[in-house]
Amino acid sequence: MSVLTRRHLLSRAALSARAVPATRLSAASATSTAPAATGTGTAPGGDDTDAESDSAPGRRTSPEDRLGLRFPEGFGWGAATSAYQIEGAAKDDGRGESVWDTFSHTPGRVRGGDTGDVAADHYHRYLGDLDLMQELGLRTYRFSISWPRIQADGTGAPNQRGLDFYRRLVDGLHQRGISPMATLFHWDLPQSLQDAGGWESRDVAYRFADYAEAVFTGLGDAVPVWLTINEPKTVVQNGYLGGHHAPGLRDPAAAYLVAHHLQLAHGLAVQALRATGSSSRIGPALNLHPCYPADDSPEAAAATRLYDGYENRLYLDSIFKGAYPTDVLEDLGPDSRMVRAIRDGDLSIISTPVDLLAVHYYTPIYVTATGGTVRKWPTSEASWQQIFPQGMYDILTRVTRDYGSIPLTITENGLATPDVLAADGSVDDPARIVFLRDHLAAVHRAISEGVPLESYHVWSLMDNFEWNEGYEQRWGLIYIDYPTQRRILKRSAHWYRRVIAENAI
Repeated sequence: MSVLTRRHLLSRAALSARAVPATRLSAASATSTAPAATGTGTAPGGDDTDAESDSAPGRRTSPEDRLGLRFPEGFGWGAATSAYQIEGAAKDDGRGESVWDTFSHTPGRVRGGDTGDVAADHYHRYLGDLDLMQELGLRTYRFSISWPRIQADGTGAPNQRGLDFYRRLVDGLHQRGISPMATLFHWDLPQSLQDAGGWESRDVAYRFADYAEAVFTGLGDAVPVWLTINEPKTVVQNGYLGGHHAPGLRDPAAAYLVAHHLQLAHGLAVQALRATGSSSRIGPALNLHPCYPADDSPEAAAATRLYDGYENRLYLDSIFKGAYPTDVLEDLGPDSRMVRAIRDGDLSIISTPVDLLAVHYYTPIYVTATGGTVRKWPTSEASWQQIFPQGMYDILTRVTRDYGSIPLTITENGLATPDVLAADGSVDDPARIVFLRDHLAAVHRAISEGVPLESYHVWSLMDNFEWNEGYEQRWGLIYIDYPTQRRILKRSAHWYRRVIAENAI
């Protein structure tokens, strides 16, 4: 790995860890966040903002105003969560310790010293949360299963009490007419496996396949859709390059070895499901960032191509084409730990056919001629997130164009806003409504142009433990008053309930 490559990898991780914000989206904003998404579109990063300016005379004046866009019959409206972020009950019913328990309890790692020990206490309050999902009218719910709740040490016979919790959750979803979508791994690796090398160890990919088989056997076809690895890129970039996520390392040489083993684990889990004879569907969950040149120079175009390789093609190509992108492998170099770790047959495992792809979209990336990045759009409370709905359309159409008509589901898309519980017990978050509305308009446009998108899940159902940000950021449709664990539907939740009921925005 060249010195230049190492510097770029570290700067890429820093983009999400310590990014200097551009203009932030006002919490009180009730205008369109990215005009191009609801009009004919502009060139990526372009400055034409006249297509759909809400501030123009006669334009929409309320976030709740309808756009008149109907979605296909049977479209799956949902919301998403993850285990460590909402469950709490960190030591209940045989649950083991995860890397995030260790990380969050290490002083200085998480804002405010927060941990996921209690979080939203969903483990004890899931029945009430299920009722709220039904009240919203959700048709699908994407959640994750805690690996250390199933195998405390990451190996061996499954913990029946852990399986029983998820069985009760899945049964409760079916009773309310909500389709379960379960993620096998959302970053909570058992600490015992981390102590044995974590994702740097090839053996952990096989331990993951054993765990997956135990969950498939325990829950069966009651889960119609399985997702394997949530955002392997985030584990690589935030956990092993930036060090601001568990396990908290800054080791570029290890980072892309981890990427390979995560992809291998994905393929092994797909094979494990197939071996059970299950009729359930399965696929990966990838956060995809559309990458655009920051200017018109050939150098920026070339740098953007390589940046896209690390951000997107490293994961997409291996799963859907059975090969890692050659430009990324050449950039890493033949002596990199990742390249040396690839064995005969690995790419065949990784590219085991899947049934769908889960897409997460949060932000675009603009790449300079030197391989750095710049900001073009306002950011949310999460300073790494630029608000650019056009990017949703671009990434969905790009996946279909480059990888074929694989069925797609959006399993994360949302906004952090500085929500406050008012004296009258309400939470007013118009900026979140604008964000969701504009991104759904981009989704609708993609569907109308042939993208085989089946469902959309807001991130997230409720406020939660937001990783290294602790409880500082709120992303949910449902406000959690953490001292009392009271749940309050935000203005955006009422809006989303209407969208679901009308199947339209």
